[in-house]
Amino acid sequence: MPEFQNVFTQAEADAIESEFQRIKNNVYLDHAGTTLYPSSLIDASGQVLKENLFCNPHTCKVTGDLIDQARYRVLQHFNTDATEYAVIFTANATAALKLVGECFNFGEEANNAGAFYYCQENHTSVLGMREVVRTKRLYVLTKDEIVENLKHTNGIDKNGFEAETSSNGRSELKTNSLVAYSAQCNFSGYKMPLATIAAIQKYGLVEHGTNVGDEANGKEAPESNFYICLDTASYVATNFLDLRKYKPDFCCISFYKMFGFPTGVGALLVSRRGQTVLQKRYYGGGTVNIAMTRQNFHEKRPNFTTRFEDGTLPFLTITALLEGFRMLERLVPATAKQLPVQRISAHVYALAKYGHDSLAALRHTNGAPLIKFYNHNGYEDITLQGCIVTFNVLHDDGTYVGFAEVSCIAAVHNVQIRTGCFCNPGACQRFLHLSNADIRKHYEAGHVCSDFTDLVDGLPTGAVRMSFGYMTRASDVDKAVAMIRDCYLTTAANRLRIMESVKLPEVLRHVPQRLKPQLKRICIYPIKSCGALDITSAWPLTNSGFKYDRAWMIVDVNGMAITQKHFTRLCLIRPLVKLKEEILELHFPGMAAVQLPLKMNAVDETKRVESTFCQSKVCNDLVEGLDCGEEVGKWLSDCLETSGLRLVRQNAERRTQDGASKDISLANQAQFLLVNRASVRWLANKVETEKEPLDYTVDRFRGNFILETASPFEENSFEEISIGDVDFKAEGFCTRCQMICIDQHNGQKTNEPLRTIAREFSGKIRFGIYLSLKKPQAENSVVSCSAEVRIKKHRAEQ
Repeated sequence: MPEFQNVFTQAEADAIESEFQRIKNNVYLDHAGTTLYPSSLIDASGQVLKENLFCNPHTCKVTGDLIDQARYRVLQHFNTDATEYAVIFTANATAALKLVGECFNFGEEANNAGAFYYCQENHTSVLGMREVVRTKRLYVLTKDEIVENLKHTNGIDKNGFEAETSSNGRSELKTNSLVAYSAQCNFSGYKMPLATIAAIQKYGLVEHGTNVGDEANGKEAPESNFYICLDTASYVATNFLDLRKYKPDFCCISFYKMFGFPTGVGALLVSRRGQTVLQKRYYGGGTVNIAMTRQNFHEKRPNFTTRFEDGTLPFLTITALLEGFRMLERLVPATAKQLPVQRISAHVYALAKYGHDSLAALRHTNGAPLIKFYNHNGYEDITLQGCIVTFNVLHDDGTYVGFAEVSCIAAVHNVQIRTGCFCNPGACQRFLHLSNADIRKHYEAGHVCSDFTDLVDGLPTGAVRMSFGYMTRASDVDKAVAMIRDCYLTTAANRLRIMESVKLPEVLRHVPQRLKPQLKRICIYPIKSCGALDITSAWPLTNSGFKYDRAWMIVDVNGMAITQKHFTRLCLIRPLVKLKEEILELHFPGMAAVQLPLKMNAVDETKRVESTFCQSKVCNDLVEGLDCGEEVGKWLSDCLETSGLRLVRQNAERRTQDGASKDISLANQAQFLLVNRASVRWLANKVETEKEPLDYTVDRFRGNFILETASPFEENSFEEISIGDVDFKAEGFCTRCQMICIDQHNGQKTNEPLRTIAREFSGKIRFGIYLSLKKPQAENSVVSCSAEVRIKKHRAEQ
């Protein structure tokens, strides 16, 4: 088993734990969302407010001085000073990104301006910059296209900054391009090599990515000066950003991710180089030397920072930042070789590696992995991977467990994790292998950002994320791993029992319902081997099955029942039973419909025929039937281009050759056939060729009850089942023949899915289960399409 390597001493770990007693029995693993604040930070911040008088900084110089102290402390934390960077306080990192997008000067007019480049694996807030930048040239870069710029690092010294800042002559260029990417991906935890910053600034981009801007202006951007906007919100929470070594032009920060408190304050750090290309239009209170109302004239303040901080800053919040830095230094003291944040980085990386390796060790009984991970480089290099472990849970057949279900299970166990795409749609698309068409399909199916639509056609729309902070313990990871092990190396029925044992948060209360079998469709087949009739509301039952299900058959001139095995176009005959009108109406492409009464009159009853069924299924059971007449017989002969066909309605009980009766219609084996849509989806994913819509594949199996369960093949364990008020018992598996290779929508024969069933089940071609009624039904019994399904007994419980 994996072992966790401690970074903190026992005394340090105890001191940290004492600050978070409010967590109690909860496990908090969403530090990439926000870390937790220690109790002493709240106490110290409150004490500062209680002991001091703070005025508006525009009124009181003391408050302004305190804000400047916070600026200096921020710069000190990042190993730089006011001669290199300016600190603009913002509401958060998103506001900092927006400010850069709105104010960056791309050079000449928009038609000949530089370009805006952004990494695919970026926070949504970076994507939003596309809407406000003053250029029509927009390009998306993959992670690899950014990393490729490292080939130029031989011209950059070992500290990461330019050895010769003006040797390439880029300062003479008239246009500016902006490249935005994250220092650490908040989806996967991948750390972008920061040496790319100087490489791009000095040499430009090796690859220009994919044009997503104005197609009419799709020509390549002119040569530009390149500036870097680095989103460090995720990175600086647990990593040391050395701005003396790496010099992005713009650096965006959210302090709550570092300290947990205060919220509502972030910063934009702007280098001296970056200050030359930020041109702000709007001006608010405190940013101008003069502003006139009766003349359109104003003059902004000369101080760079002051020009960009509109109105009154959240000065009481900013004072708490000083306490936040002190708190980190106290709880995680520096050593001779490492700063506090460097020790935090080592601790959270060790937790991430431990969590990853522990989850990777989990296997189903068939050897299949329980977890599918999403990362670029694994967990062997702290310089490339951070404190995040992102994954999805898999069933033993490789199908996905929805992230909403995992979130539900976690809530039951008091484990706080994050699910979805984490406001990083590009990384989500990349790791889940989604095309643009797939994403639009998910949206059309009702999935939007931050909802709990976790699976569309069995494929995930998001993932599960665990992330760690300095106060996270190895025991927290153990509890999360144990939760996943105990709940997902087991059956869906057990998970349902776990979830129903507690009161879930309102947003998750729908999830347990998904683990219950759902009745998706009811189908009957009035004429044996012909097309299905989809029931839309409810349908009556008889003691032999659904009323009018396989009540008719078509026979040839020899009185033998014909099937799709020899007449594949039978599936195109679509019966419609009109109960109120007491009419059976038949449809066929290119033919006028034909009707016949559901009730036979006395004259018709003289036309009795005796017929045997197909030998392969019913073992020569004898069927007594009534000939339905010349008109429909001729109609069938014309449809199938075969003379002498007749429509025969079953008139009495089926009986075996020894005279024993069978309480069954013209169905081959049993009263009802149940097919699980989840099992069909599993099968469809295994089919390597001849792909088709899932519902088309479901139709091939010609089930009466189409269910959907949480995982494939749950139906194989059913012993007793109720649908609505009707009880059924399982009668065994349905052995399949080549009829499932007939497309029920066009009558064409294919090789699938029979070939795949035989391959996957070692020659056994069983799919679906037969059901029969447990007891005789009352005359008015019906089953509704909205009926609740309950599994009363599993085979394992016998």
